[in-house]
Amino acid sequence: MTNIFQVDRFFDMEFTPEIRKITDPIYNKISKVLPEIEWSVHAPYIYRINQLKKEKNAIILAHNYQTPEIYHGIADVSADSLALAIEASKTNADLIVMCGVHFMAETAKLMNPQKKVLLPDMNAGCSLSSSITGKDVRLLKEKYPGIPVVSYINTSADVKAETDICCTSANAVKIVNSLGVKKVIFLPDAYLAKYVASQTNVEIISWKGTCIVHEQFNEKEINEIRLNNPGIKIIAHPECPPDVINASDFTGSTSGMIKYVEDHQPKKVMMVTECSMSDNVQIENPNVKFIKPCNLCPHMKKITLPKILDCLENETNEIIISNETIEKAKQSVERMAAVGR
Repeated sequence: MTNIFQVDRFFDMEFTPEIRKITDPIYNKISKVLPEIEWSVHAPYIYRINQLKKEKNAIILAHNYQTPEIYHGIADVSADSLALAIEASKTNADLIVMCGVHFMAETAKLMNPQKKVLLPDMNAGCSLSSSITGKDVRLLKEKYPGIPVVSYINTSADVKAETDICCTSANAVKIVNSLGVKKVIFLPDAYLAKYVASQTNVEIISWKGTCIVHEQFNEKEINEIRLNNPGIKIIAHPECPPDVINASDFTGSTSGMIKYVEDHQPKKVMMVTECSMSDNVQIENPNVKFIKPCNLCPHMKKITLPKILDCLENETNEIIISNETIEKAKQSVERMAAVGR
């Protein structure tokens, strides 16, 4: 109850001429994707959050799916899951605020056990992470003894603690091939597992998890977009169903999709992934027209500027993980980071 009242208290923050002047450079950058009327609400939060970061020696990490006012307005590092995990291990900040979902905050804590890691909304979960538990992994290991376990970064610390090595969509194929084995257990994304299986000769034992965002796309939608937009390039995330991947021009992780747009500068593009990412990439690539029949992640959208300010000011919603779990889970993330992209 306390947090609710604290957040409500911030709604009266005033958009003063001073705040306008200081935050104008940020708005000028994102104005194409954010209406000016919304900026008058966001700017006071951005101003105060950026002040507090300096006062508290805090760092804000933001995933690519965060909204533009967070991604471009307050984040010190904006990246995909792999880069966020690596950056979290390097920071000299005393306080880490993760603008993402729960497993990302847990991963930051694994990489910085002695630091305070905060998540603005503890209910910001992930359909993939919630699809499997540490107990599930132990049962799989009993069923398939001696088979290495590769877990997607989109898993809880408990699952990572039962894992040999983690991966992200950016390096999943490389991770699987690096093990030098004929068979692996790959968790928990069924569609990513299918994609990895199509790119390697390693036999994949998969789980039944799916991403609530990417599973909604379908081949019919992709074909209709292509029909209505001649010459468009369609780039898909490997968490999408196989028919969507087959109907697309390119498949890659969030970082891979961004690089594709930057390198190819297509006249028109559709990013088959979460909505906000298209906005964020459009800001950096003004000559590319983005078609956005995309899907929102309800978990990512639980992270808002008022919640970030409340979390940072009061240092609430700290991620707590037992030392035993940290010791076991950290190894799988460190092995992933060592392999890299």
